Amino acid sequence: MTALGLQSPVAAMKGVGERLAERLTRLGIERVEDLLFHLPLRYQDRSRLHPLGGLRPQQEVLIQGQVLHAEVVVRRRRALLVRLGDQTGQITLRFFHFGSTQRNQLVTGQWVRAFGEARAGVVGLEMVHPEYRILAEPDGEPLEQTLTPVYPATEGVGQATLRRLIGLARAYGGLHDWLPVDRLPDTLRYGLAEAIELIHAPPVDADTAALLTGRHPAQRRLAFEELVAHQLGMARLRAEARTENAPPLPAPTADSLCARFVGALPFALTGAQQRVMDEIAADLSRAHPMLRLVQGDVGSGKTVVAVAACLQAVAGGYQAAMMAPTELLAEQHYRNAERWLAPLGVRVVWLSGRQRETQRSEVLAELADGRAAVTVGTHALFQEAVRFARLGLVVIDEQHRFGVHQRLALREKAADGGWVPHQLVMTATPIPRTLAMTAYADLDYSVIDELPPGREPVVTVAIPDTRRSEIVERINAAVGRGQQVYWVCTLIEESEALQCETAEATYALLTETLPAVAVGLVHGRLKAADKEAVMRAFQQGELDLLVATTVIEVGVDVPNASLMVIENAERLGLAQLHQLRGRVGRGTAASSCVLLYHPPLGETARRRLQVMRETGDGFEVARHDLEIRGPGELLGTRQTGLARLRVADMAQDADLIPAALQLAHALASVGSAASDALIRRWVAGGIRYAQV
Repeated sequence: MTALGLQSPVAAMKGVGERLAERLTRLGIERVEDLLFHLPLRYQDRSRLHPLGGLRPQQEVLIQGQVLHAEVVVRRRRALLVRLGDQTGQITLRFFHFGSTQRNQLVTGQWVRAFGEARAGVVGLEMVHPEYRILAEPDGEPLEQTLTPVYPATEGVGQATLRRLIGLARAYGGLHDWLPVDRLPDTLRYGLAEAIELIHAPPVDADTAALLTGRHPAQRRLAFEELVAHQLGMARLRAEARTENAPPLPAPTADSLCARFVGALPFALTGAQQRVMDEIAADLSRAHPMLRLVQGDVGSGKTVVAVAACLQAVAGGYQAAMMAPTELLAEQHYRNAERWLAPLGVRVVWLSGRQRETQRSEVLAELADGRAAVTVGTHALFQEAVRFARLGLVVIDEQHRFGVHQRLALREKAADGGWVPHQLVMTATPIPRTLAMTAYADLDYSVIDELPPGREPVVTVAIPDTRRSEIVERINAAVGRGQQVYWVCTLIEESEALQCETAEATYALLTETLPAVAVGLVHGRLKAADKEAVMRAFQQGELDLLVATTVIEVGVDVPNASLMVIENAERLGLAQLHQLRGRVGRGTAASSCVLLYHPPLGETARRRLQVMRETGDGFEVARHDLEIRGPGELLGTRQTGLARLRVADMAQDADLIPAALQLAHALASVGSAASDALIRRWVAGGIRYAQV
């Protein structure tokens, strides 16, 4: 078969019917070439036989022996037991699912070769449902010469099927290598076919530790190509966006709505806020859609920047919509916007899935006829019934809480006008620059890297939970000074194994211990209305102490809260700890965060708590978090669309990103053949997803 055969549908392969082809699509396998890039999760060593007498429990091994006895037993479950022996010892093969063919094969005297995990059984060691084959004679079949791959599978597509199909695809040949060898990093100068072959069939003396951790040069060669393809795909999305029309919104002048808004604020903008506002204003003045990510630490003033952008849209004769992931956060944005904009004569409305029908109908009418200039809401803004008269700007807060398809779906709200709205995406989740440049490469990137003046850093301490009584006394003192306190628990239900205090138990204990303190409780299993009522009561100062789970991670602004206690802090990641800590330190009072941990600490947990004690810089926290846990926690990988990389790990392979960016730019500038092929090979599905 020619090289073109790799682009054939997998259904064209021998032995692949319609049903199997449909199942393979669940694994992302649609073309023959996709099989080559369906890479092993791990490997098994079937290159040598292990004597039965030397086996130990939990060993995954290849064995061979003669059937000494076979019988069907009926105890708690019906099972076929096959006793296998060699010159050194014996083992039992146990099958719960078997038919007459197996019973007739596995008879006394038959030679059998089996692979599986040895486990302690009722009498000696057992293998439960091992892979096996019948041997005509003891030395009748040679052993494997390479390690055996174990692939990601799905229902109806087992390892044997995947190994057979991938073996066929490898035999086709003709895999085109689109990356010039002289542009590869020095340590990755593998030919593509050579790298693929090594990964699917590594020699028995291969560096298995490197293979299992994704650090082998052959894997990194593929990771590099995927990063290049990812950048090319994102660049194509950006280029396509640049061809669309958006309303050019004139930049603010000295007497504009935006200038009047800024002049009326009771505080001065930071230099970082002003810089980012200027970048946004320049984008909005162009006739193609702005696609910009604004990243700023908790409390850096992103909302002010977003409202200024909304006013530029309003001044240009268009509407703006701001969306947040929770009702409470959206309502906080609404109240801020209304307080700031009502004096300027700008109509701000609130759209929620929980509004009364009459109120909702009124808001929808105002959006449709253009009376509402700025709309703030939740995912309710996506709904089909929502129609805007002239939507010019969409602002999305905490974008990683939404899918890429949701973010892009709002563009359709202005499609009838012949343009797409500008988009401003905001996040308080600190993301290292290289990761942001990769995960959000379809967006321009701004950073608010300066906190407002006068904002005191939050003092962070780590204390063992044996000193809980001291923390309770500290809470009592803080409340006595008129300040408010958060106490965050990591689990709702009791779990002895995890040794975590529950929110309910902590609430009951603190209510009893601090009778003069008004204590509230909020967690994810409360009804939304009850949860919001408690949070609102805390925000309005009716509660002194809020016991909560991590539902408050993205929460409301309570400047009077000056103490945060995080229970079992060793169980949380750095990004989450930093977001929680950001709930305090938002007022003028000195604030503290107490990381309450259960000793002894593991090395990773100790490192996390040390980072939290030593820095309040979200970007430094993010750098450490990326090293410790990878990008999933920072980005919500399932939600980021094109960030769903198959081979590359954006933490482990971060050093490859600059070279991948450079090569992607070079390939994009010299023509589309390589770009098209690489996008089709690695990210075509992701691009389709992003364009939904």
